[in-house]
Order: sequence, then structure tokens, then C-alpha cells
Amino acid sequence: MSGKNGILLLLVLVPLFLFLSPGEAEKAAGTADFAGKVVNFLLLFGGLGFFLYKPVRAFLENRTSEIRRSMEEAESSRKDAEDLYEESMRRTEGLSGEIARMKAEAEARGNREKARIAKQAEEEAARVLRLVRQEIDAHAQTGIREVRTFVAETATSLARERIRKTLVPEDHSLLVDRSIERLSKLNEKPTAG
Repeated sequence: MSGKNGILLLLVLVPLFLFLSPGEAEKAAGTADFAGKVVNFLLLFGGLGFFLYKPVRAFLENRTSEIRRSMEEAESSRKDAEDLYEESMRRTEGLSGEIARMKAEAEARGNREKARIAKQAEEEAARVLRLVRQEIDAHAQTGIREVRTFVAETATSLARERIRKTLVPEDHSLLVDRSIERLSKLNEKPTAG
């Protein structure tokens, strides 16, 4: 520290000694004035440079390292952002493939379901058709029976009416007598034999 104090003392005292002699100042006022200003300038800025060199240098080095660190962080952030962007692009490409696969699966499931429903509808239609045919057949059989019964009753009724109209009581007696005769002959034959 004594070296710095000595230089500081020299910087303060040298300008005083240069301008102490009043007689010389008048003779070489122009040159001395200019030389004094130059010396004063050199001493002032030399002293400032000497005392401020290390702090300014340390400040500039700190500022340089901060800027370098900021640039490295920015570069790292940029690389991270690029990696993130690339990853998101890969995912997006993967998602479009996944979407296409899911769509194809959904279409296949839809087609299978459509085929199953169509088959089930055909089976149901065939079953309903069978039931309708069975019901129609049952109604037809019932109708045929009803018609046969009606025809038989009508035929019997008509035959009865005809017989009553054509059969007079004498013919009726004659037919009853013949029937009795036939029955008696039939009964006699087994005993004769």
C-alpha cells in the first residue's frame, strides 16, 4: 500500500511544483501553459488509470463473465426449446399415426357390428317369417276344418231335407221293413253256419 500512497502524493505535488515560479511563468507562458496542461492531463488520467485499473478491470471481467453466462444459458435454453420442439413434432407424427390406426380399428369394429346386426336382422326376419307361416297354416287348417264342418253340416241338412221331401211315409215304412229284414238275415247266418 505504501507504493500506492507514494504515487498518489507525487501526483498531487508535481502540479504544484510546476507552477511555483512566478517569473518563469511569464516568459514561457504559452509553452509552459500548454506543457502544464499536458502534464496535468497525463497525471490526472494516469493517476485515475493507475487507481481505477484493477476495479475497472474486475468490473469488466465480471460483466464479461455475466454476459458469457447469459449467452450460455440462452444457448442452453435454445437447445432445450429445439429438443422440446423436435419431441413435440415426433409426438405429433406419432399421434397422426395413432389416430389413423384408431380410425381404422373403429371402422373395422363398425363393419363387424354392421354385419352382426344385419345377420341378426336376417335371422329375426326368418324367424318371424316362420312364425307367420305357421300362424297362416294354423289359420288355414282351422279354416279348412270349419269349411269341412260347414260343408258336412250343409250337405247333411240338404240330404235330410231332400229325403224328407222325396220320402213319403209309405216309402219310409218300406225302407224300415227292408232294413229289418236285412238285419235279421245277417243275424241268422252265423247261427246256421
